[in-house]
Amino acid sequence: MPTIDVNGTPVHYTSQGSGPGLLFVHGTAANGETNWGHVREHFTERHTVITPDFSGSGNTPLHADELSLEELVDQVIGAARAVTDEPFDIVGFSLGAVVAAAAAAKYPELVRRLIVINGWARNDDPRQQLAVDLWRRLPDIDSEAFAAYSALLIFSPPFLAGFGSDGVKATVAGITPEIGTLRQIELDHRVDITELLPAIGARTLVVGSSRDLLIPVEHSREIHQAVKGSEYAELESGHMVVFEKTAELVQLITEFLDRD
Repeated sequence: MPTIDVNGTPVHYTSQGSGPGLLFVHGTAANGETNWGHVREHFTERHTVITPDFSGSGNTPLHADELSLEELVDQVIGAARAVTDEPFDIVGFSLGAVVAAAAAAKYPELVRRLIVINGWARNDDPRQQLAVDLWRRLPDIDSEAFAAYSALLIFSPPFLAGFGSDGVKATVAGITPEIGTLRQIELDHRVDITELLPAIGARTLVVGSSRDLLIPVEHSREIHQAVKGSEYAELESGHMVVFEKTAELVQLITEFLDRD
């Protein structure tokens, strides 16, 4: 996996395929491979697919006690610029959606099209603050409770129940409170891009999930309203729409990118 130095941090990324650049930005507690590895092949015939790991994920280390939105934006943009000198498209999921939207506002000359999936703009929703605050505090109390709560937050009830008892236990057992995850959750808690959204000039698709318990769908609708001229689509899914509704999401992305 290649690396690009961004402000002193070695940012790891993958690049596969050929054609215009297509940057996929992962969410909290994930990395480029775990979020996007299963969808990459759908795009590599027509795009150069770039999947970076931002700080605290995959092979990209933390370099400070606190993450900032600005550094994550610079990291994913740095990875894309290491691959292509041309403007590129960005797809962001969850925290990656917030990063992608901020990148489109900060670097309008680089971002052609933007797809925001299960993101949010503001940090003053009391219910979301409660959910994310508890998510962050649980590892200090009970790591098993953190894993169970994570599973309940990120998957819709029918999707999680569909794993069966053994599958649910295995899923929960695979969730661990890594330090990078905790730093990203802390950023989830405080990040706010409300003032950046009106500056987005790239053609934009906002995707929300109607059964999202971590980031309620109203936040996606708010982003759509704030980004002038954006398109909106909604899927019946929990937060992890990249796994719950993979085919439907790939179709939405493909159709949006295929239009001039």
